[in-house]
Amino acid sequence: MGKETGFLELDRQDRTYGDASERLKNYKEFVIPLPAETLKAQASRCMNCGIPHCHTGCPVNNIIPDWNHLVYEDDYRNALEVLHSTNNFPEFTGRICPAPCEAACTLNIVDQPVTIKSIECAIVDKGWAEGWITPKIPAKRTGKSIAVVGSGPAGLACAQQLARAGHSVTVFEKNDRVGGLMRYGIPDFKMEKHLINRRAAQMEAEGVEFKTSVEVGVSVSVNSLKENYDAVVFAGGAEEARRLDIPGSELPSVRLAMEFLTQQNKRNAGDDELRAAPRGSLTATGKHVIVIGGGDTGSDCVGTSNRQGALSVTQLEIMPKPPVHEDKAMSWPNWPLKLRTSSSHEEGCERDWAVLTKRVIGDNDVNALECVRVEWKDGKMHEVPGSEFTLKADLILLAMGFTGPRKAGMLDQAAVELDPRGNVKADTEKYQTSDEKIFTCGDMRRGQSLVVWAIREGRQCARSVDEMLMGASELPR
Repeated sequence: MGKETGFLELDRQDRTYGDASERLKNYKEFVIPLPAETLKAQASRCMNCGIPHCHTGCPVNNIIPDWNHLVYEDDYRNALEVLHSTNNFPEFTGRICPAPCEAACTLNIVDQPVTIKSIECAIVDKGWAEGWITPKIPAKRTGKSIAVVGSGPAGLACAQQLARAGHSVTVFEKNDRVGGLMRYGIPDFKMEKHLINRRAAQMEAEGVEFKTSVEVGVSVSVNSLKENYDAVVFAGGAEEARRLDIPGSELPSVRLAMEFLTQQNKRNAGDDELRAAPRGSLTATGKHVIVIGGGDTGSDCVGTSNRQGALSVTQLEIMPKPPVHEDKAMSWPNWPLKLRTSSSHEEGCERDWAVLTKRVIGDNDVNALECVRVEWKDGKMHEVPGSEFTLKADLILLAMGFTGPRKAGMLDQAAVELDPRGNVKADTEKYQTSDEKIFTCGDMRRGQSLVVWAIREGRQCARSVDEMLMGASELPR
């Protein structure tokens, strides 16, 4: 497996970033790939663990040691085959996945995990560059048809697997382009959208039909899908954003992060301002911006605000500041709680933790945000007396996560059972809802989660649909 002493001889070396002063001038990706020889050396560090925890750390169960070894042997083509055997879209995960596989790597015990994510991305990027990635057209068609609602990673993975099994698949997307939150929620500087277009073209060649600007539950009914297709898959994501319920939150410049990010992504795609911002332009240019929410969406708002020319950017988080270094004995090989600083934070941002927002100050629009510090005792939050403070604000972006799927329209029409958290109820064995003809996967079923989890669920759901329609399935789980 690789070089038996590689992990002893070589330190971890990962991709680097372009200079911040340059990358802030545009919305292009700025990660600098590792040279081929460096990748080979890094792949050699995979240490042939007795129990490779990276397998289970990765939600799609990527066969990581195998493709690390193949990269070490300069056999990228077979490495690509192994990678694609578990992951339909490694160019997505190789850019935007937080890499729980690396957290689970045995070498992470000494903070030197194998650069799994970078190697994964290099394999698939080389596959596209060399022309190795082509449509996989099934030898025969089954005559069965499936409607997949939603074209995020779960819907795309499910649709591609079903098409490769020989079924006729139609993907319905309410937006004007496919990709879901990958298209409009993730900034181009993290993942350029030609990557989605390229996969969509591959899927079309495999027989998948995309119907954009069609909202199921509005322009087409759930009943019509059930009548015209042999099965229906709900993969619409968890789009119901958590709101800020404090005085003044109704002011015009208190806005949802997804509206802000979507507008900029549409501009980057070439849309004019009327199409990109039908409710009016929302920009951070020349403004003091406060981002409420300390996760990835908040970080994306920080990077976008800086590119738009914000005067200042402050990110607030209600939870305490995590430790800089995790407790390995307590957390490894599971995902650790520790301080994570993104490239967007490094570009310029004030961050503050254990802060509760109390009131948005302003008459006709936002002028400031009143806050108070909190402490956590016995699992409960308590305001710290006398800790009130006020922040200057012209624009407040809400990036506090999502509470579940939208109910109005499709889910109300379908009348499928929901779980206690408000997600569509289905288990991870059959992915079947309370309506035996309707399946569900991804964030619509599990709640807000990662792209890599959505791909896993889409693949597993496809197998369950195939089994239901054909009595058996050769699709992998």
